[in-house]
Amino acid sequence: MDEYFREVSDKEWKNDLYTVWSLTRPHLLRLLLAILSGIVLSAINGAIAYLVKPSLDSLFVEKNRTALYLLPIGVFILFVFRGLFTFCNNFLMNSVGAKIVKTLRQGLYEKLLRLPVSFYQDRSSGSIISRLLNDIGSLENSIAYTAKNFFVQLLTVVFLAGVALYRRWDLALLSFIVIPLVVVVSDRFGRRMKKTSLRTRKLISDVTKVIHETLTGIKVIKAFLMEKEMQRRNLKAVTEHYRNVMREVRINEFTTVFMEIIGGAGIAIILYYGSFLILKGELTIGSFFSFVTAILMIYTPLKRLSRVNNHFQTVRTALQRIREVYKIEDEKSGNVVKDKIRGHIVIRGLTFRYPGISYPVLQDINLEIMPGEKVAIVGYSGAGKSTLADLILGFWHNYEGSIEIDGTELRDYDIRSLRANMAIVSQDIILFDDTVRNNILFGRIDATEDEIIKAAETAYAHEFIIKMPRGYDTFIGERGLKLSGGQKQRIAIARAVLRDPKVLILDEATSSLDAESEAKVQMALERIMPGRTTIIIAHRLSTIMNADRIIVMDRGRIIESGRHQELYNTEGLYKQLYDKQFSHQIK
Repeated sequence: MDEYFREVSDKEWKNDLYTVWSLTRPHLLRLLLAILSGIVLSAINGAIAYLVKPSLDSLFVEKNRTALYLLPIGVFILFVFRGLFTFCNNFLMNSVGAKIVKTLRQGLYEKLLRLPVSFYQDRSSGSIISRLLNDIGSLENSIAYTAKNFFVQLLTVVFLAGVALYRRWDLALLSFIVIPLVVVVSDRFGRRMKKTSLRTRKLISDVTKVIHETLTGIKVIKAFLMEKEMQRRNLKAVTEHYRNVMREVRINEFTTVFMEIIGGAGIAIILYYGSFLILKGELTIGSFFSFVTAILMIYTPLKRLSRVNNHFQTVRTALQRIREVYKIEDEKSGNVVKDKIRGHIVIRGLTFRYPGISYPVLQDINLEIMPGEKVAIVGYSGAGKSTLADLILGFWHNYEGSIEIDGTELRDYDIRSLRANMAIVSQDIILFDDTVRNNILFGRIDATEDEIIKAAETAYAHEFIIKMPRGYDTFIGERGLKLSGGQKQRIAIARAVLRDPKVLILDEATSSLDAESEAKVQMALERIMPGRTTIIIAHRLSTIMNADRIIVMDRGRIIESGRHQELYNTEGLYKQLYDKQFSHQIK
């Protein structure tokens, strides 16, 4: 999928055609059948115009009574076949469009999974969802409309033009003088449609973003009485989108108006000159009506062809926005693959700043964590604790210095093989709108039922899971809405246990829990930490007093390191943090 978008210039329409062709090529048989149906349909339209002359001459000039019966039957048969081939053409073209949309949605989703974390920090999830659903969805009708009408209407024009030329070449050439005007009008309005369509795609992203934020933050909205403010934001977004959609409608309808004016001028010229030839006796009434029928039938596909360009511009804008995503480089990954790691982490001279931020978040970090060691990292908010954990997980590669795991620089690792040996349990628990079992299986998708239950037991989660309505098959709602904070945390721990990681990162894993839930979660954590390199990021110092080593960070630097009592006796930042939390206790 990537090759269709990465190396294609946005400036040349022929490259957009190539992209559409590349996406259509896997469905070539359906496309060919659709084109064949279109050829037959166009030939039928030409036949209808051609048969006007012999039918009129036979009925009104030769007074042939047999034609009186055969003509209605012949017309009925032609229209039956016209309906059948119209259905075949429309169905096949729309199925090609639907298959392209399916391929694009899956391809773009897979691309999103490969993108680095920085991509998601720079963009709202609503705008990403909009590209996946709205932008690609707009392609379905536009591609089907463009392909269907381009082939059918173009061939219809060719067949009918042939009939017109056969009946009276001079009249035909006279009528064709309007075609350059059709091309000019179509090009002018097509350019405007491309700009307007691109803005429409961006505005629907704003609508999607407001809706997504509302759904994910509904509790906050209600708690802070923000309903009217969110209504205002949504009204602004949908109003802007509506106005731009109406601009698209105006462009489409103005295209039709100009085409009607051009068509009317052409027909007026033909009526004048044709009537003049009839009065001179140089043209029969049957030939004239056959010619006029062909010309009138030509103007309808010509008008549709002018709209084809507008729809193609819509396709181009959607492809342009999809291409913007495909041009972003995938998450970086090295080539070193290790099935198992020991968890020996050595950090030397580590300095890191987020893209677009001038000051460093981490400065000259030097740290060694031995295999199986339990290290706690503490400090005020913004000290860089979670950022350090993100770097160890390989979420960012644009750092200075080095991070070595088992003697290999982190950037040299195949990122998937590295993360297969790691797990994280964070304060911001991410659970999916699925069953308990499937949420635990995120730890290791091929785990057996016994392994799932054992992981839940280790996390002290099995007891409350089996009391749920359907046990492990109970759906827990979006982000685990049906569970308490402690229950969600223990399922997250069970997920980490199932992974059986050599490096375990606990990022504020108990900070949002009440005392009872914290105690249960802490017991679960104590069960899984032995034998693993464990990095504990914590505000509650009571949870890390037994750590092998405590690292104290401040403003992106490591300023203290040691065990609890040792650090407490040094009268440094750790003592300040501890005293603030335990000032009511006797030391």
